[in-house]
Amino acid sequence: MGLTDWYIKTMVGMQTSSGSPTESDTTANQILDVAEAHIQRRGYNAVSYGDLADELDLTTTAIHYHFPAKADLGQALVRRYRRQSSQTRAALVDQHETLRERLVQYVELFSGILEDGGLCLCGILAADAETLPDKVQRETQRFFAEQEDWLTTIIGADSSGGAGLQGCPSPRDTARVLLAAVEGAMLTTPHRDPETYTDTLRRLIDSIVT
Repeated sequence: MGLTDWYIKTMVGMQTSSGSPTESDTTANQILDVAEAHIQRRGYNAVSYGDLADELDLTTTAIHYHFPAKADLGQALVRRYRRQSSQTRAALVDQHETLRERLVQYVELFSGILEDGGLCLCGILAADAETLPDKVQRETQRFFAEQEDWLTTIIGADSSGGAGLQGCPSPRDTARVLLAAVEGAMLTTPHRDPETYTDTLRRLIDSIVT
């Protein structure tokens, strides 16, 4: 099973493990799914409730029923994204033992987003940070803090004791550099080619894991 297939299976399992969703829950999740796909490709400010309503064959009133304001939609979307990321990272740690494997698979998660034609949801939201509602900004900032904390933990726990980058005195410093590269390379990789993106980040991982 490929990483993308595993990721999808993991997400489906999470959605079904808590019991059958109600019709309202299903509609809300469909709205979030479509909103996420649109924002990952076009940005937060370029997406309207009208866009979502057209694709879902709903009225904008129906969308407002679930998410009264766009800020509510954005907050719910990032919270869900954070939760999914947390659960996926936990599974990644369980399935891979070495730091190199964990970092490579972590990068592959972002490469998979490029394969689907989008960008990291929170990465693209960060580009709109100055115009985001406060509660969407806060959720986005939490996402990056959680990524940094997780990377710091797994880099610091490396049993070889040699993980790190020259000029980075602590695991957190290394984590910040890696996270910046993971997000930034999504924008700078020519043609947003997933293979080129992954190869670039693998070189950085080779420098971290000696």
